[in-house]
Amino acid sequence: MYLEPDNYRKIKIPISGIVRKNKKEKRVTLQKTFSLDDHLSQASRETFSLFNTLREKITSLDENIIEAPKAKYIAYKTSTNFVDVVIMRSSLKIFLNIKSVRLNDPSGLARDLTKPKPIGHWGNGDYEVKLEKESDLEKVFNLIKQSYNFNK
Repeated sequence: MYLEPDNYRKIKIPISGIVRKNKKEKRVTLQKTFSLDDHLSQASRETFSLFNTLREKITSLDENIIEAPKAKYIAYKTSTNFVDVVIMRSSLKIFLNIKSVRLNDPSGLARDLTKPKPIGHWGNGDYEVKLEKESDLEKVFNLIKQSYNFNK
């Protein structure tokens, strides 16, 4: 094989999405990418199984749903996040990206994070649902479907 050096072109590759400058220390560090394994490492066997079942149900809503592991949560989105899942040791915290008072929650599973005073949280949206047992999975999934339909 013979390569002619005259045919080579130098190409600049932008690294703006890969490299972050730390202003305090004046050094460049690589941004960490996160995976499902990072989040699942702390989960119990029951929580792991519960998450996998919920994950299958969420991704079956639409073939265009993107699963994006972030530092603190796993985002599920189409054009914007409609649900964020935080994996705890013995439960899942689910944040629904739907405005306060717009959620139809007949079972009272969701907690409104805007009342009486806004509460900070890792995910997007105004509602938090804690999922600890598989018997509540269908009720929680109905709330997730509402958020999905609201954000389509």
